[in-house]
Amino acid sequence: MSTNFAIIGGDLRIIKLAKMLANDGNKVYTYGLEKTEELKNMENIIFCDKLNKAIQDTEIIIGPIPFSSNGKDINSPFSDNTISNRELMHSINAKILIAGSITPEIYDLANDEYIEIIDIMKREELAVLNTISTAEGAIEIAISNTNKIIHGSKVLILGFGRIGKVLARKMAGLSAKVTCAARKDEDLAWIKAYGHQATNINALGENLSEYDIIINTVPHLILTSERLQHVGEECLLIDLASNPGGIDKKAVKDRNLKLVWALALPGKVAPVTTAEFIKDTIYNVLKEIYKK
Repeated sequence: MSTNFAIIGGDLRIIKLAKMLANDGNKVYTYGLEKTEELKNMENIIFCDKLNKAIQDTEIIIGPIPFSSNGKDINSPFSDNTISNRELMHSINAKILIAGSITPEIYDLANDEYIEIIDIMKREELAVLNTISTAEGAIEIAISNTNKIIHGSKVLILGFGRIGKVLARKMAGLSAKVTCAARKDEDLAWIKAYGHQATNINALGENLSEYDIIINTVPHLILTSERLQHVGEECLLIDLASNPGGIDKKAVKDRNLKLVWALALPGKVAPVTTAEFIKDTIYNVLKEIYKK
């Protein structure tokens, strides 16, 4: 059964998603994507010159991932128009918004407008699948920014959540010497069970000098100024954690260490695959909504 969608703003992942939804026979009304050539002249894609025109014939509105970077306007890099959070929420009124990384302020606006919000980034199936793109993107960064091969390199991964698990396995598959750092005894036991070296995050210090590559996945400050004193000058630091990250950026600059802060890797390294994951998750969401 086909559905009418409104897609408002978004990055390359959302453009690929719009194309996939249209190819599935759904009508897709867009606003805030007028600078993309890829969707033009496509069957089932309708470009709208007004926000309310894109929304009026739909119940399901798809917003950006992440929804907003500045807290005021939605992310719309393929548009010259500025779409404020408040304007979008007021226009949606009593419909369903599916977007990603939605802040509490947006939920407050949604309550005023009787909007049902679904933060797709909190869906477990998408979170798990996105770790694949993130891990492969981190490996690509490691290969591009070091003068050594991964094989035999000493790699430290901070955190053993979804990303840490997948990344450690892929790095080990490239014959890296992988150590994972965690706090919980349970996680440390699982690290050993997977065949990696384990260390407690609280014990990090002089041992940091051993590693060629250190990758952080923890969204809290782990590599403080004090700890960074022990990191080797040739070590590559990669921070995968969202703002403010897990590595002291000022201390990195002061020591002239090499850091790549790699945010939103799935959308950058694999927009088509990521869009497929998002599409499947949206279809899962709709099945759940229309069962009610």
